[in-house]
Amino acid sequence: MTINDDFVFKGIPTRVLFGAGTLARARDEVEKLGGKAALVLSTEHQSAEAERMVDDLGALAAGRFCEAAMHTPTDVTEKALGVATSVGADCVVSIGGGSTIGLGKAIAIRTGMPHLAIPTTYAGSEMTDILGETKDGRKTTRRDPAIRPNTVIYDVSLTLSLPKALTVTSALNAAAHAVEALYAPDGNPIVSQMAASALEALNRGLPLIMKDGADLEGRRQTFYGAWLSAIVLGQAAMGLHHKLCHVLGGSFNLPHSETHAILLPHTAGFNAGAARAALAPATDLFGDDLGGGLWDFAQSVGAPLRLADYGFTEADIPRAAEIAGTDRYDNPRDFDAADMTRILTAALNGDRPETF
Repeated sequence: MTINDDFVFKGIPTRVLFGAGTLARARDEVEKLGGKAALVLSTEHQSAEAERMVDDLGALAAGRFCEAAMHTPTDVTEKALGVATSVGADCVVSIGGGSTIGLGKAIAIRTGMPHLAIPTTYAGSEMTDILGETKDGRKTTRRDPAIRPNTVIYDVSLTLSLPKALTVTSALNAAAHAVEALYAPDGNPIVSQMAASALEALNRGLPLIMKDGADLEGRRQTFYGAWLSAIVLGQAAMGLHHKLCHVLGGSFNLPHSETHAILLPHTAGFNAGAARAALAPATDLFGDDLGGGLWDFAQSVGAPLRLADYGFTEADIPRAAEIAGTDRYDNPRDFDAADMTRILTAALNGDRPETF
């Protein structure tokens, strides 16, 4: 490989345990972080997992908070901080998807407490220094090295029971991180290789899971691809795709992974012509018609295709386009309100996108 440009690679300070059965090492990892009173976090839906973690931690568990919510609302964070103070927590353990891990990050950056993250989906928040929070109907993001969890445990066994519908949307959410990392303005050869490997693993693993949700190799490949996608998300600036997803999530309360899954073919197709060389690893997998190829792949694994199915309407498009235009993201192709209107209209209706 010829390296033609200078580059900066920021490194990966997070300690990672990857495998099957690694959850059994959570107590040891809390101790390595110096924790003696861990607050365990989850959503209400995963409160049983949180309770089991409390049991596993034994005397190292100070309590649990099971009210994590999508898009990390600041009022939920304040409530969780009150619980942390009341139980004397000195570290947080988040077990779940992006909502729970986001809450753990929000607590950690406010308190300085160490954070052990245990993802059970493929969303990727656990490997980034990015925190997205919602207040008064607006979602804002910030980056800070202190936001990134100190330790992450990937236990493939935890994903075996992940429903197929959430598996698909969460994995395509991960794929969106990799696609945007390929053309990121601050990308580099290491990030590009990770992103390409991530897409290859996701492309290989997800169809296996669709045939058999308990296929361990499919789950391992998909979790590995999601981990790589999470790393590049934390290394590179994201573009138009992530901008639109933040708008739809923060201002219209659309579900996170479903929104990413639906928009990815449309945003990739929009950028494909302007970033053809950078996106070569993606077109090798999904075809030169990248937008259409990703849409076909999404359809083949049963992914949602229409924003309309989640409450987004044609009347919402002008406001979404206006909000998305307030803060510019680096993107390989310039965009305006008309472009966003066209992308959102196609995604609203589930049309197979064109590659421009």
